[in-house]
Amino acid sequence: MDEDVLTTLKILIIGESGVGKSSLLLRFTDDTFDPELAATIGVDFKVKTISVDGNKAKLAIWVTLYQQTEDFFLKGQIGFSPTLKWPIWQYDTAGQERFRTLTPSYYRGAQGVILVYDVTRRDTFVKLDNWLNELETYCTRNDIVNMLVGNKIDKENREVDRNEGLKFARKHSMLFIEASAKTCDGVQCAFEELVEKIIQTPGLWESENQNKGVKLSHREEGQGGGACGGYCSVL
Repeated sequence: MDEDVLTTLKILIIGESGVGKSSLLLRFTDDTFDPELAATIGVDFKVKTISVDGNKAKLAIWVTLYQQTEDFFLKGQIGFSPTLKWPIWQYDTAGQERFRTLTPSYYRGAQGVILVYDVTRRDTFVKLDNWLNELETYCTRNDIVNMLVGNKIDKENREVDRNEGLKFARKHSMLFIEASAKTCDGVQCAFEELVEKIIQTPGLWESENQNKGVKLSHREEGQGGGACGGYCSVL
């Protein structure tokens, strides 16, 4: 049973509706892109095992539902996940997007978070602070690793400059990369750099593996930094 896996990590992908969270998930886990992918209503979940610097980690990746409102906790119904292709439980949000209250259980135990915005929609960038506030409120770990991803760089009508994203990431001590789920540019690097940083923070995962007899593999001395050769900005 995954005896060679160093640890299992809970990774969250959050951000505004339509920024491409599920598309990033599908590109990373299945190497596919569906331009007609429907908006996620509910929660998408996928598992993938990757190796970074000789350390194998199993990633349990969650994508938040795209609508959260004041009625989030009050009503429930069966929904459909566009990536999982089977029914899931969702909450009836009554069509209002003013409130984005995620359940604490969604954030609980997460070791890494990918916060996504659309470089062609400034409104998704402006609302990043709201997501960070939510993360700070519900996250149960102080040393969680956060990655900021500016998605859809394949499009020409850019509204958010790369330097703006980099400045925001530096301000909030986040990793940063721009990506395109459509062309695959930057997607693999985003996840690899996030996992590498988590593994470099033993307090995030070591306590869960004390009795498994697994050992952390270290990068050979003199080897270049970063799983993607410095493509990500490590801040």
